Parts: sequence; C-alpha cells; structure tokens
Amino acid sequence: MTIKTFLTATVLAVAPGLAFAACSGHKEATMTCADGMVYDSATQSCTLASG
Repeated sequence: MTIKTFLTATVLAVAPGLAFAACSGHKEATMTCADGMVYDSATQSCTLASG
C-alpha cells in the first residue's frame, strides 16, 4: 500500500466523524417576530396578531 492510498483511506475513515462533530450540539432554530406579530406555521411567516 502506498502512502497516498493510506492517507486517502485515513481521511475517508475520519471524515464522517468530523462532520458529525461539527453539527452536534446545535439547538433547533426558532422564528421570532416583531411586537404585535405572531408566527403562522401554515404560511411560515409572521402575521398580525388578532385579538
């Protein structure tokens, strides 16, 4: 096995773990609206609050 093949195999073996580590620990994003507005999940936008 040549060094180039060994390095390629090592990178391919480690890459998924690094990708997972980069994405772990993030919280889900939440939508915030201005005062007097509420988030409407049906239209996925902020609309005027009624009431």
